[in-house]
Amino acid sequence: MIRTRVLVGSVLALGAAGVLVGDTLLAQQGYAWFPFLLAAVLFMGVVASRELVLLLPEATRPSRLVVTSGVLLALLANWLPAVRVALGAPPPSPWALLAVALAGVLMGALLVEMRAFGGEVGAAVPRAALALFAVGYLGLLPCFFVQVRWLTLDTTASAVMLALVIFVPKCNDIGAFFTGTFLGKHKMTPVLSPKKTWEGFAGGTVAGALAALALAQVANVFPFGAPEALAFGVLVGWAGVLGDLAESLVKRDCGAKDASRSIPGFGGLLDVTDSVLFAAPVAYLWFLARAT
Repeated sequence: MIRTRVLVGSVLALGAAGVLVGDTLLAQQGYAWFPFLLAAVLFMGVVASRELVLLLPEATRPSRLVVTSGVLLALLANWLPAVRVALGAPPPSPWALLAVALAGVLMGALLVEMRAFGGEVGAAVPRAALALFAVGYLGLLPCFFVQVRWLTLDTTASAVMLALVIFVPKCNDIGAFFTGTFLGKHKMTPVLSPKKTWEGFAGGTVAGALAALALAQVANVFPFGAPEALAFGVLVGWAGVLGDLAESLVKRDCGAKDASRSIPGFGGLLDVTDSVLFAAPVAYLWFLARAT
Protein backbone atom coordinates (compact mmCIF):
# COMPACT_ATOMS: atom_id res chain seq x y z
CA MET A 1 0.00 0.00 0.00
CA ILE A 2 2.73 2.47 0.99
CA ARG A 3 4.80 1.56 -2.05
CA THR A 4 1.82 2.12 -4.36
CA ARG A 5 1.03 5.49 -2.78
CA VAL A 6 4.64 6.63 -3.15
CA LEU A 7 4.85 5.54 -6.79
CA VAL A 8 1.50 6.97 -7.86
CA GLY A 9 2.05 10.11 -5.78
CA SER A 10 5.38 10.70 -7.50
CA VAL A 11 3.75 10.40 -10.92
CA LEU A 12 1.03 12.87 -9.93
CA ALA A 13 3.61 15.30 -8.55
CA LEU A 14 5.62 15.12 -11.77
CA GLY A 15 2.46 15.77 -13.75
CA ALA A 16 1.63 18.85 -11.69
CA ALA A 17 5.20 20.13 -12.04
CA GLY A 18 5.04 19.53 -15.79
CA VAL A 19 1.88 21.65 -16.10
CA LEU A 20 3.49 24.54 -14.20
CA VAL A 21 6.81 24.39 -16.06
CA GLY A 22 5.15 23.96 -19.47
CA ASP A 23 2.89 26.98 -19.01
CA THR A 24 5.76 29.09 -17.69
CA LEU A 25 7.92 28.28 -20.72
CA LEU A 26 5.05 29.13 -23.08
CA ALA A 27 4.41 32.38 -21.22
CA GLN A 28 8.04 33.37 -21.68
CA GLN A 29 7.45 32.95 -25.41
CA GLY A 30 4.47 35.28 -25.31
CA TYR A 31 1.66 32.72 -24.83
CA ALA A 32 0.59 33.73 -21.34
CA TRP A 33 -2.84 32.08 -21.25
CA PHE A 34 -1.68 28.90 -19.51
CA PRO A 35 -3.12 26.20 -21.80
CA PHE A 36 -1.76 23.26 -19.79
CA LEU A 37 -3.46 24.53 -16.65
CA LEU A 38 -6.68 25.01 -18.61
CA ALA A 39 -6.59 21.46 -19.95
CA ALA A 40 -5.74 20.04 -16.51
CA VAL A 41 -8.53 21.81 -14.61
CA LEU A 42 -11.14 21.03 -17.28
CA PHE A 43 -10.18 17.34 -17.26
CA MET A 44 -10.26 17.21 -13.48
CA GLY A 45 -13.57 19.08 -13.47
CA VAL A 46 -15.21 16.45 -15.68
CA VAL A 47 -13.81 13.47 -13.75
CA ALA A 48 -14.45 14.93 -10.29
CA SER A 49 -18.01 15.92 -11.25
CA ARG A 50 -18.75 12.34 -12.24
CA GLU A 51 -17.26 11.01 -9.00
CA LEU A 52 -19.21 13.40 -6.79
CA VAL A 53 -22.54 12.92 -8.54
CA LEU A 54 -22.27 9.12 -8.40
CA LEU A 55 -21.25 9.37 -4.75
CA LEU A 56 -24.50 11.13 -3.78
CA PRO A 57 -27.59 9.09 -2.84
CA GLU A 58 -29.61 8.08 -5.89
CA ALA A 59 -32.87 9.52 -4.53
CA THR A 60 -31.44 13.04 -4.36
CA ARG A 61 -28.74 12.73 -7.02
CA PRO A 62 -28.62 15.87 -9.21
CA SER A 63 -28.37 15.88 -12.98
CA ARG A 64 -24.83 14.99 -14.00
CA LEU A 65 -25.17 17.16 -17.10
CA VAL A 66 -26.14 20.20 -15.02
CA VAL A 67 -23.30 19.64 -12.54
CA THR A 68 -20.61 18.99 -15.15
CA SER A 69 -21.73 21.91 -17.32
CA GLY A 70 -21.80 24.22 -14.31
CA VAL A 71 -18.33 23.17 -13.16
CA LEU A 72 -16.87 23.68 -16.64
CA LEU A 73 -18.54 27.10 -17.01
CA ALA A 74 -17.18 28.19 -13.63
CA LEU A 75 -13.66 27.07 -14.55
CA LEU A 76 -13.79 28.65 -18.02
CA ALA A 77 -14.82 31.97 -16.45
CA ASN A 78 -11.21 32.33 -15.33
CA TRP A 79 -9.98 32.46 -18.93
CA LEU A 80 -12.61 34.74 -20.51
CA PRO A 81 -10.91 37.96 -19.33
CA ALA A 82 -7.70 36.86 -21.07
CA VAL A 83 -9.65 36.16 -24.26
CA ARG A 84 -11.27 39.61 -24.09
CA VAL A 85 -7.88 41.27 -23.62
CA ALA A 86 -6.49 39.37 -26.63
CA LEU A 87 -9.40 40.70 -28.70
CA GLY A 88 -8.76 44.26 -27.55
CA ALA A 89 -11.83 44.48 -25.31
CA PRO A 90 -11.87 45.49 -21.62
CA PRO A 91 -11.61 42.43 -19.35
CA PRO A 92 -14.61 41.58 -17.16
CA SER A 93 -14.13 40.41 -13.58
CA PRO A 94 -13.80 36.61 -13.44
CA TRP A 95 -15.72 36.67 -10.16
CA ALA A 96 -18.69 38.40 -11.84
CA LEU A 97 -18.62 35.73 -14.54
CA LEU A 98 -18.48 33.05 -11.86
CA ALA A 99 -21.58 34.53 -10.22
CA VAL A 100 -23.36 34.32 -13.58
CA ALA A 101 -22.30 30.68 -13.93
CA LEU A 102 -23.61 29.80 -10.44
CA ALA A 103 -26.89 31.58 -11.17
CA GLY A 104 -27.15 29.62 -14.41
CA VAL A 105 -26.59 26.35 -12.56
CA LEU A 106 -29.33 27.09 -10.06
CA MET A 107 -31.76 28.08 -12.80
CA GLY A 108 -30.81 25.08 -14.92
CA ALA A 109 -31.18 22.66 -12.02
CA LEU A 110 -34.64 24.01 -11.21
CA LEU A 111 -35.68 23.83 -14.87
CA VAL A 112 -34.60 20.18 -15.02
CA GLU A 113 -36.61 19.42 -11.89
CA MET A 114 -39.64 21.31 -13.22
CA ARG A 115 -39.57 19.24 -16.40
CA ALA A 116 -39.17 15.95 -14.55
CA PHE A 117 -41.55 16.64 -11.65
CA GLY A 118 -44.29 14.04 -11.42
CA GLY A 119 -45.73 14.77 -8.01
CA GLU A 120 -43.04 13.06 -5.93
CA VAL A 121 -42.51 15.02 -2.72
CA GLY A 122 -39.18 15.74 -1.04
CA ALA A 123 -36.65 15.10 -3.81
CA ALA A 124 -36.71 17.99 -6.32
CA VAL A 125 -35.43 20.71 -3.98
CA PRO A 126 -32.62 18.54 -2.49
CA ARG A 127 -31.50 17.62 -6.02
CA ALA A 128 -31.37 21.27 -7.10
CA ALA A 129 -29.56 22.21 -3.88
CA LEU A 130 -27.03 19.41 -4.33
CA ALA A 131 -26.38 20.55 -7.91
CA LEU A 132 -25.45 23.99 -6.60
CA PHE A 133 -23.36 22.42 -3.81
CA ALA A 134 -21.47 20.27 -6.31
CA VAL A 135 -20.69 23.22 -8.57
CA GLY A 136 -19.63 25.32 -5.59
CA TYR A 137 -17.34 22.55 -4.38
CA LEU A 138 -15.80 21.65 -7.74
CA GLY A 139 -16.25 24.92 -9.64
CA LEU A 140 -16.02 27.77 -7.13
CA LEU A 141 -13.22 26.48 -4.89
CA PRO A 142 -10.86 25.62 -7.80
CA CYS A 143 -11.29 29.16 -9.16
CA PHE A 144 -9.25 30.45 -6.23
CA PHE A 145 -6.52 28.02 -7.26
CA VAL A 146 -6.60 29.18 -10.89
CA GLN A 147 -6.69 32.87 -9.95
CA VAL A 148 -3.40 32.55 -8.11
CA ARG A 149 -1.84 32.19 -11.58
CA TRP A 150 -3.14 35.65 -12.54
CA LEU A 151 -2.11 37.54 -9.39
CA THR A 152 1.24 38.66 -10.83
CA LEU A 153 2.72 39.27 -14.26
CA ASP A 154 5.86 37.40 -13.18
CA THR A 155 5.00 33.94 -14.52
CA THR A 156 7.85 32.26 -12.66
CA ALA A 157 6.62 33.71 -9.38
CA SER A 158 3.01 32.72 -10.12
CA ALA A 159 4.18 29.20 -10.96
CA VAL A 160 5.89 28.97 -7.57
CA MET A 161 2.77 30.35 -5.89
CA LEU A 162 0.66 27.66 -7.55
CA ALA A 163 3.24 25.04 -6.61
CA LEU A 164 2.88 26.16 -3.00
CA VAL A 165 -0.91 25.73 -3.20
CA ILE A 166 -0.42 22.18 -4.49
CA PHE A 167 2.59 20.89 -2.62
CA VAL A 168 2.15 22.44 0.83
CA PRO A 169 -1.12 20.58 1.56
CA LYS A 170 0.09 17.45 -0.23
CA CYS A 171 3.37 17.43 1.73
CA ASN A 172 1.27 17.94 4.82
CA ASP A 173 -0.72 14.85 3.75
CA ILE A 174 2.47 12.86 3.23
CA GLY A 175 4.01 13.94 6.53
CA ALA A 176 0.79 13.14 8.37
CA PHE A 177 0.50 9.74 6.68
CA PHE A 178 3.99 8.55 7.57
CA THR A 179 4.07 10.10 11.05
CA GLY A 180 0.63 8.71 11.81
CA THR A 181 1.50 5.29 10.42
CA PHE A 182 4.62 4.83 12.53
CA LEU A 183 3.99 7.03 15.59
CA GLY A 184 0.26 7.67 15.71
CA LYS A 185 -1.53 6.73 18.93
CA HIS A 186 -4.12 9.41 19.68
CA LYS A 187 -7.11 9.53 17.32
CA MET A 188 -7.86 12.96 15.91
CA THR A 189 -11.29 12.43 14.33
CA PRO A 190 -12.44 8.86 15.12
CA VAL A 191 -15.73 9.20 13.25
CA LEU A 192 -14.84 11.24 10.18
CA SER A 193 -11.38 9.82 9.53
CA PRO A 194 -10.41 6.99 11.93
CA LYS A 195 -6.81 6.75 10.68
CA LYS A 196 -5.96 10.38 11.44
CA THR A 197 -3.98 10.98 14.64
CA TRP A 198 -2.72 14.03 16.46
CA GLU A 199 0.82 12.76 15.98
CA GLY A 200 0.16 12.65 12.24
CA PHE A 201 -1.30 16.15 12.38
CA ALA A 202 1.87 17.43 14.03
CA GLY A 203 4.11 15.66 11.53
CA GLY A 204 2.04 16.98 8.65
CA THR A 205 2.27 20.53 9.98
CA VAL A 206 6.06 20.33 10.05
CA ALA A 207 6.21 18.80 6.57
CA GLY A 208 3.93 21.47 5.08
CA ALA A 209 5.93 24.29 6.65
CA LEU A 210 9.22 22.84 5.38
CA ALA A 211 7.74 22.41 1.88
CA ALA A 212 6.78 26.10 1.84
CA LEU A 213 10.26 27.07 3.01
CA ALA A 214 11.90 24.95 0.31
CA LEU A 215 9.71 26.25 -2.54
CA ALA A 216 10.25 29.84 -1.40
CA GLN A 217 13.89 29.47 -2.44
CA VAL A 218 12.88 29.26 -6.12
CA ALA A 219 11.30 32.74 -6.34
CA ASN A 220 10.82 35.68 -4.00
CA VAL A 221 7.13 35.18 -3.24
CA PHE A 222 7.41 35.89 0.49
CA PRO A 223 8.71 39.44 1.15
CA PHE A 224 9.19 38.68 4.85
CA GLY A 225 11.36 35.69 4.09
CA ALA A 226 11.53 32.42 6.02
CA PRO A 227 9.14 33.39 8.86
CA GLU A 228 6.40 34.23 6.35
CA ALA A 229 7.05 31.04 4.38
CA LEU A 230 6.78 28.93 7.53
CA ALA A 231 3.59 30.70 8.64
CA PHE A 232 2.10 30.22 5.17
CA GLY A 233 3.02 26.54 5.24
CA VAL A 234 1.36 26.01 8.61
CA LEU A 235 -1.86 27.88 7.78
CA VAL A 236 -2.32 26.47 4.28
CA GLY A 237 -1.40 23.01 5.52
CA TRP A 238 -4.09 23.21 8.19
CA ALA A 239 -6.59 24.38 5.58
CA GLY A 240 -5.68 21.29 3.58
CA VAL A 241 -6.41 19.07 6.58
CA LEU A 242 -9.87 20.64 6.86
CA GLY A 243 -10.39 20.01 3.15
CA ASP A 244 -9.51 16.35 3.64
CA LEU A 245 -11.97 16.12 6.53
CA ALA A 246 -14.68 17.91 4.55
CA GLU A 247 -14.44 15.30 1.81
CA SER A 248 -14.46 12.57 4.47
CA LEU A 249 -17.71 14.07 5.76
CA VAL A 250 -19.26 13.86 2.29
CA LYS A 251 -18.11 10.27 1.83
CA ARG A 252 -19.26 9.15 5.29
CA ASP A 253 -22.62 10.80 4.83
CA CYS A 254 -22.99 9.04 1.48
CA GLY A 255 -21.84 5.69 2.93
CA ALA A 256 -18.64 5.39 0.89
CA LYS A 257 -14.98 4.85 1.83
CA ASP A 258 -13.47 6.38 -1.33
CA ALA A 259 -14.84 8.64 -4.06
CA SER A 260 -13.88 5.96 -6.61
CA ARG A 261 -11.03 3.52 -7.33
CA SER A 262 -9.58 5.26 -10.35
CA ILE A 263 -6.21 6.15 -8.74
CA PRO A 264 -4.38 3.21 -7.13
CA GLY A 265 -3.44 3.81 -3.53
CA PHE A 266 -5.53 6.97 -3.22
CA GLY A 267 -9.08 6.19 -4.31
CA GLY A 268 -10.51 8.75 -6.69
CA LEU A 269 -9.61 12.19 -7.99
CA LEU A 270 -11.65 13.77 -5.19
CA ASP A 271 -9.48 11.93 -2.67
CA VAL A 272 -6.36 13.45 -4.27
CA THR A 273 -7.58 17.04 -4.64
CA ASP A 274 -9.67 17.46 -1.48
CA SER A 275 -6.94 19.18 0.55
CA VAL A 276 -6.02 21.54 -2.30
CA LEU A 277 -9.65 22.65 -2.68
CA PHE A 278 -9.67 24.10 0.84
CA ALA A 279 -6.07 25.31 0.72
CA ALA A 280 -6.62 27.36 -2.46
CA PRO A 281 -8.89 30.12 -1.04
CA VAL A 282 -6.59 30.58 1.96
CA ALA A 283 -3.49 30.82 -0.24
CA TYR A 284 -5.25 33.15 -2.69
CA LEU A 285 -6.23 35.56 0.09
CA TRP A 286 -2.70 35.42 1.51
CA PHE A 287 -1.08 36.32 -1.82
CA LEU A 288 -3.81 38.85 -2.66
CA ALA A 289 -3.30 40.69 0.64
CA ARG A 290 0.44 40.82 0.00
CA ALA A 291 -0.05 42.01 -3.58
CA THR A 292 -2.31 44.87 -2.54
